Amino acid sequence: MQRLNANIFFLCKWTILLLIVGGLSGTLSALFLTLLNLATNFREDHSWLLYLLPLAGLFIGWLYHDMGKGIEGGNNLIFDAIHNPKDIIPFKMTPMVLAGTVLTHLFGGSAGREGTALQMSAAAADQFHKPFKLSPKERTTLLIVGLSAGFASVFGTPLAGAVFGIEVLLISGIPFVAVIPALIGAYLASYVTALWGVGHTHYHIDLIPSMTLGGAGYSIVAGIFFSAAAIIFVRFTHQISTFSKKISYPPFRPLIGGVVVICLALAFDTNRYLGLGIPIIVDAFQHQALPQDFILKIIFTGITLGAGFKGGEVTPLFFIGATLGSALSFILPLPVGLMAGMGFVAVFGAAAKTPLACIIMAMELFGISCGAYVAIACVVSFLFSGSLSIYNIAENKTPKHLIFGKFSLTPLFLYFRAILRK
Repeated sequence: MQRLNANIFFLCKWTILLLIVGGLSGTLSALFLTLLNLATNFREDHSWLLYLLPLAGLFIGWLYHDMGKGIEGGNNLIFDAIHNPKDIIPFKMTPMVLAGTVLTHLFGGSAGREGTALQMSAAAADQFHKPFKLSPKERTTLLIVGLSAGFASVFGTPLAGAVFGIEVLLISGIPFVAVIPALIGAYLASYVTALWGVGHTHYHIDLIPSMTLGGAGYSIVAGIFFSAAAIIFVRFTHQISTFSKKISYPPFRPLIGGVVVICLALAFDTNRYLGLGIPIIVDAFQHQALPQDFILKIIFTGITLGAGFKGGEVTPLFFIGATLGSALSFILPLPVGLMAGMGFVAVFGAAAKTPLACIIMAMELFGISCGAYVAIACVVSFLFSGSLSIYNIAENKTPKHLIFGKFSLTPLFLYFRAILRK
């Protein structure tokens, strides 16, 4: 009887927790996406706002320098808390990253949104581990639920969100008790975001040919190109971040970065690479993108994020991959929409080390019929990208000697060893 009571209490506790975290994450993402759309539309109607980007950067830098003690690590702070549960993640991370990201987009910074959603959701979820008296292992599960819910609700891909919340940390060995809670939290959060009437961008691949030996070969070649783009993005962003940290007063870093972004926009006479770039991504599925689109987006985003503006890397990686894939359709005989879709997820999968989540995301967004092409591109891109990752997780044990051009099965071996470890 005592054991039965304990099981009932455990089930009730986690039911309440999942309802709270799923509802809260979905609501936060709905608020965030609404504000982001308003900021983007307002900036596009008032292009002069770009010239205030350095001042916005100065304010964001000052805000984090003066009030952001303990939350400077961003996503990596969440990962550290999962691996080494210590102090509670400060709730101030939620409003501060929300404000910083909206300001970044309002004034034309090139950034994404997933980092903000992950931080808001995980920070909010962590506030409940003490009231519910969770053990360290239970707290780890709760934080994974927060990651999954944040990703699922901001992109409208609940299954991919659940897998992402676990897969992004797999190399360090994640307890599989988190799988079911992550799935439930992701679906709840996505559902709540939809209840608020906030929609997501729809992408469409017009033509997906039957898989052939030639199609598989072209997908492999494309995967190698996608891994190169991921490596360039990660290296460039890290280099900009390292360089900017040489500026002793942190608020000056995004100020100077904002000036550089303005100079780039003027030099290329375009606002094409500012903000999320969703219209360009959508167009890449229908028409061949400009050959320079992917590399210029890397430059604009690397400077924006490396200098200290707030946001995520994923949507810019979608942009980079979709435009690169679209442009590659000029030399690889696969439909432009299919190539854009493959790049959309494969570049992100290589940069985040989450190929499985990206394969699932592609099938959620584009339909299951693209699965074979996407799977080949994502796995090849993952293999060739080595250990480089947008998430600087200290516990990642992938060998550091792997570089582009040196093919190895080591990352794949470690990946599946981590899955089977438990």
